[in-house]
Amino acid sequence: MFPTVREVLALEPVRNGAPRIVAGECGLDQAVRWVHSSEVPDIATLLRGGELVLTTGIGLPPDDAGLRRYITDLAEVGACGLAVEMGRRYAQRLPAVLTRTADELGLPLVELHRGTPFVAITEAVHSMIIDAQLAELRATEEIHQRFTELSVEGAGPAEVVAQAAALAGAPVVLENLSRQVLAYDAAGGSAALLLASWEAHSRAIRPAGRTGHDAQSGWLVTAVGARGQDWGRLLMRVPSAEARYVILIERAASTLALGRLIDPDPEGPQRTLLTALINHTMPVEDVALRSRALGVPLERRHLVGLVIRPALAAEAERALAEMSIKGLVGTLDAMSAGVLLALRDASDEPEVLRQFAERLRKGDRSIVIAAGEGVRSPREARQSLVEAAQVAAVVRHPVAGVVRLTDVRLPGLLHMLRDEPQLQTFVERELGPLLAYDAHHPREQLLGVLRVYLECGRNKSAAAEHSHLSRPAFYERLAKIRKILGADLDAVPVCLSLHVALLALDAWRS
Repeated sequence: MFPTVREVLALEPVRNGAPRIVAGECGLDQAVRWVHSSEVPDIATLLRGGELVLTTGIGLPPDDAGLRRYITDLAEVGACGLAVEMGRRYAQRLPAVLTRTADELGLPLVELHRGTPFVAITEAVHSMIIDAQLAELRATEEIHQRFTELSVEGAGPAEVVAQAAALAGAPVVLENLSRQVLAYDAAGGSAALLLASWEAHSRAIRPAGRTGHDAQSGWLVTAVGARGQDWGRLLMRVPSAEARYVILIERAASTLALGRLIDPDPEGPQRTLLTALINHTMPVEDVALRSRALGVPLERRHLVGLVIRPALAAEAERALAEMSIKGLVGTLDAMSAGVLLALRDASDEPEVLRQFAERLRKGDRSIVIAAGEGVRSPREARQSLVEAAQVAAVVRHPVAGVVRLTDVRLPGLLHMLRDEPQLQTFVERELGPLLAYDAHHPREQLLGVLRVYLECGRNKSAAAEHSHLSRPAFYERLAKIRKILGADLDAVPVCLSLHVALLALDAWRS
């Protein structure tokens, strides 16, 4: 990290010169990339930006116009400050035009009221810069070493994100293209605050380039992906796009991309045979052996995967015991429980599912019970469980009985494809501008207006009534949506595409 003008003025060789800041105090936190001493009036042509210029003033122009041009040229080339040793050209104070112009341009202007060898200042500052560069080099080497080790060890996204947060000392979030959090580390802060309204917050973060810093939100962002296909973003909350932060976030993103190529579906910690079967955390043969030891044989049985929302694992286990039905039961996550029924014959399936649903619900129609296709071997059981999970995630309204894949139609298909980058890209292309607009104008929520319009079959009058808006107000919002999306909302193919995108968005948010 380069020292700032303020830090340079605090160095002993500079303090020996009795410095006095006479203009441009707002620029004191600019970085000093180098120190250059010169007495020529056209020094700006030799600079590249970030230089602190030292001069005695003997070569400065004699007229006000020349002095104004001198300061202006320094500011335009990116110089970070000008220090003038008093006594040789100017006795007590610098010309007013010099200070006034420097103040207008935000260029720090310093008077040195005691003679100080410029070489002493140059050596001190350059020593700071070199030390900072060496420290940055060591930090970069540590970053590469840490993430190389993680790649070799096959670390999952959570470990990579945690390491990035530890090295940065800042929160880090990994999200997919639909702005859903895949992994995060709050760096000792509040995870609840970090992830509150994350999707809307993330959509408002729009840095320039593949890696960029959004100054308004304070997030450094880089794309995550490989082979020309991005599948997510990595965000780090840091004050600037400082080189070490950029190196860190890009190295972490590369490690995540490599991990995704090696293992497209990273496993998580699992505690039951059921989740081990779903996530391949142990061989199917071992699952079958351990299941048999628990009194639930899986071989030569008709296996049916079920997913229940909310996670009523204990209630499901009790219902099976009352029915004298064998099955594995376990909590899949905070919202759902899974069951793998082991029936003696496929013909028993309809009646068993009916009785199970009645016992589990006991009149509570808000409970969702989803079932996958029945299979004949433990190796196929995962397919049935995954299908049940996909169906359960799609159901949005209370449904009597047991829900199957044939009951959820297009929403079910989109839910199964929700993690595909191509589908996420499609939704971002169709709805991205509208989602970004809603993120910046939370009171309008034009996405809801579009949803009602499409669900009412493009009947504007009915849609206005369902939205509880007057027709002129509803028409005005439709016109705004049309302008934001650049879409003809009267065209059937366009509306069909938008409706599919909305259903896919619902699949991500379910």
